[in-house]
Amino acid sequence: MEEDGVLFQRPASKYENLSSRFLLKERNFQRQYAHLYSERLKVMFPLLRDAAKKKWGNKVNLKKLFEMTSGEKCCVIGTLFKRMELKPNILKEISKDLNLVPQPPRRKYVSDSDELILEDDLQRIVLVGDIDVHKSITGVVIAVYGQERDDGKFEVDDYCLTYLPTQAPAAPLEEDRYIVLMSGLGIGEDGHHLMNLQLLVDLITGQLGTAEEQEKFSKVIRVVVAGNSLSAETQQKDILNTAKYLTRKTKASTVDAVRGLDDILVQLASSVPVDVMPGEYDPGHSCLPQQPLHKCMFPQATIYPTMHSVTNPYEASIDGIRILGTSGQNVTDIFHFTSFEDHMEILETTLKAGHLAPTAPDTLSCYPYYDKDPLIISDCPTIYFAGNQPKFQSRLWKGDSEQQVLLVTIPKFIDTQACVMVNLRTLDCQPLVFSSQLTSTNGEA
Repeated sequence: MEEDGVLFQRPASKYENLSSRFLLKERNFQRQYAHLYSERLKVMFPLLRDAAKKKWGNKVNLKKLFEMTSGEKCCVIGTLFKRMELKPNILKEISKDLNLVPQPPRRKYVSDSDELILEDDLQRIVLVGDIDVHKSITGVVIAVYGQERDDGKFEVDDYCLTYLPTQAPAAPLEEDRYIVLMSGLGIGEDGHHLMNLQLLVDLITGQLGTAEEQEKFSKVIRVVVAGNSLSAETQQKDILNTAKYLTRKTKASTVDAVRGLDDILVQLASSVPVDVMPGEYDPGHSCLPQQPLHKCMFPQATIYPTMHSVTNPYEASIDGIRILGTSGQNVTDIFHFTSFEDHMEILETTLKAGHLAPTAPDTLSCYPYYDKDPLIISDCPTIYFAGNQPKFQSRLWKGDSEQQVLLVTIPKFIDTQACVMVNLRTLDCQPLVFSSQLTSTNGEA
């Protein structure tokens, strides 16, 4: 970067990709998902046992469901499941063939008739009492304290989630270092132009801004693109039901969109390391964990060694700061099936529950793992983010073992013209909002 003869050198940084557990070494979709739930409970059981003893004392009466007797106070550990009348089911997929009226999509699928169930490795029991059914999340492993009633239901007096592992200490940084988090670029949407995105790219690469701004952005050591780089409009869902002769001369709408994305990424990668995560609308497999987008889609950007196609979820260490995040499907899915209205609260709940996507595989598709659950949070991050959220939010969460985690919801760039800039030294977080004369969105860079 150079301004009026002043040269700003972008500092080098230490980087390690920690996402190897999200890479699929085999693709076998013939397995049952029961193995995934069983492995999740097996791994998290000792963590919940320790959390229960810490909360209710070492002499807490810990029992399996089949060992309980009516009226006896005890603690039970299991996986939550919500029975929901409004939850979409397979009938929605085949309603056209059977001439049924399909269930309309809803913003929320919660209702007063929802029922909360706790399952261990042998049995299940309905939970009632001091626990909020509508804010409970399917798939979360939890410890409940109470007693079994005469009607066979479990009266909950209290409950607890797992405790996060102790945070690994990081060497303090001597100067400011920044990462930029962006998501929901929405390239390929009708009527959408790339002016605001180009302003962002020019600012990061030093082609725009005053000397002070260029000096600040020269300290950006990494850019993370958290999914949905392409618009939902690029997905042609009816193509499989259309005769081939009707589409013979039709070019897929993703072709131009991917080419436009490559044009953006090559500018960034020529100046700063870039990590590109797949999202719901990107050309890749939809099951979590989503695998890296193939490098053949970015012939220009992949010339640079600074261009990295990574998984979703994504975990890495940047100058000793551990970051962990998703493209947002986990938070959005929980939003639809709970009464939570605050996306930041959902993100915080997944952190405290120790699992990136507890609703997978119930309402969120994921790979049918047999002997592990890679979505369990095994190491405490310093920065935990979710992409493609309605608005920017940040919060510094503090754990019982002196953990400090910066929670960040990254807004959709196509809707807000905003991305997020995080100072790795101080964990200060701020949005960068762009506007041009070609859009009605108000903001400033």
